[in-house]
Amino acid sequence: MVLDLVVIGTAITLGPLHNSAFILLLSSRRGVRNGLAFLLSWLADLAVVVAFVVLLTGGTPPVHHGSSSTAAVAAKLAIGVGLVLYGEYRRRRPPRPRRPPSWTGRIDNASLGTAAGLAWLLQPWAMVAAGAATVVDADLSSLTDWLALTGYCLLATLSLLVMELYAVRAPGAAETRLNALRTWLAQHQDQLVSTLSLVAGLWLTGASIHQLVA
Repeated sequence: MVLDLVVIGTAITLGPLHNSAFILLLSSRRGVRNGLAFLLSWLADLAVVVAFVVLLTGGTPPVHHGSSSTAAVAAKLAIGVGLVLYGEYRRRRPPRPRRPPSWTGRIDNASLGTAAGLAWLLQPWAMVAAGAATVVDADLSSLTDWLALTGYCLLATLSLLVMELYAVRAPGAAETRLNALRTWLAQHQDQLVSTLSLVAGLWLTGASIHQLVA
């Protein structure tokens, strides 16, 4: 479970879409406050999903090869295969002109509620679902699993946390460097999405098949 959560959390935190949106928020009039609202909403979304799964399982992993365990692994396998197919599609798709989404033009006047809602909208829900299917195996009687769940949520939020702290501590330098990062992310968005989808998808597919046959 721990390695799966590390891979999923890393794929989530490196995603170019939400990181680009977050940099735009930090550049807005209420940048630091909007960034904090986005960050907290993002973390809360992940925590709520984890808490929901733990409530369903009662904090006890299902019996190995039981119906619940097999269903969770099958769901993770389906997500893994879907990510591989999507990553390959994005890799093979010819480059095309990209226009910024319409909401980027209004982001300078975004409210705290809008910033928080944007975090929910930009969550990579396929990855989050894979994380949920993995959390099914969590045993809350184990300190290691508690740390794994906490680490997963923090790892999936790490890029946002680093940028928020950078904007607070060095706003001038942060604006210049983060805007340069946003430009780079926009130029390499397809490659990043493809690579992250393929890596996470192949890992989830392999891990799920191993769980099914072991």
